[in-house]
Amino acid sequence: MSIDFNGRVAIVTGAGNGLGRSHALELAKRGAKVVINDLGGARDGSGGSSAAAKAVVAEIIAAGGEAIAHGANVANFDEVQAMVAQTMETWGRVDILINNAGILRDKSFAKMDLADFRLVMDVHVMGSVNCTKAVWDIMREQNYGRIVMTTSSSGMYGNFGQTNYGAAKMAVIGFMNTLVLEGQKNDIRINCLAPTAATRMTEDIMPPEICAMLQPEAVTAGALTLCHEDAPNRMILCAGAGGYASTRLFETDGVFIPEQEQSPEAVLAQWEGICDIGNQAELASGLKQSEKFLTKAMAYVQANK
Repeated sequence: MSIDFNGRVAIVTGAGNGLGRSHALELAKRGAKVVINDLGGARDGSGGSSAAAKAVVAEIIAAGGEAIAHGANVANFDEVQAMVAQTMETWGRVDILINNAGILRDKSFAKMDLADFRLVMDVHVMGSVNCTKAVWDIMREQNYGRIVMTTSSSGMYGNFGQTNYGAAKMAVIGFMNTLVLEGQKNDIRINCLAPTAATRMTEDIMPPEICAMLQPEAVTAGALTLCHEDAPNRMILCAGAGGYASTRLFETDGVFIPEQEQSPEAVLAQWEGICDIGNQAELASGLKQSEKFLTKAMAYVQANK
């Protein structure tokens, strides 16, 4: 099937460089009208300039597309609301939001200042929350929306020196999981993208020959898969260097321990059964875990009447 975005309006945050720029250019190439959001700060979030965003807009317009630039700091809800208001004034709708903006302030946890932890959380987590909140009612009224969160292997699996970044990137997965449940009746689909790419965020920690293999365009192919009309819902798609994979959260079937036997010793004694992956399952919501445990408890009561 051919994927196009004709008639769609997309907001891409952090679109002045790297992955965001790549996402925006390809959306525009395929027919979307695109808001190029970029504060224009350095990799650690300091400073600001509109030059990068304006350059991407110029590139899109030169290729025959439509785009506007906006320098909203995604961590500031008032600025985000102003960006969305300008989008609505210009094009009258918002169909796609790609929450891509981010910063790095890497240090081991022992050496990390809490201000650096908080700032990374503000940009990645509250930035995603602010932008999503600003478009949520618009998408509900349209009965259409596609939102992509940017997660990371650092959050899902850990990475030394990135407690702040890892915590933030895992948080957006939790954000997605509940938004999916709340948005599905209005055809708002939310997915997560876990990229591996050579950008200014990673260029000084990878050798040039590796960077050459990690082109942003490979990740963009995944990003657009997550936000087109027939996109999946609640997907964590990992992409990089031409590789694509999915990450999923599974829970083992577990065991039941009667009330009179519940103790740390009993839990340890049942450890093999607790960790047995034979009947593991993907749970549709947090309520499903409660249902599973209560079903086990009621089955025990019934069997021991």
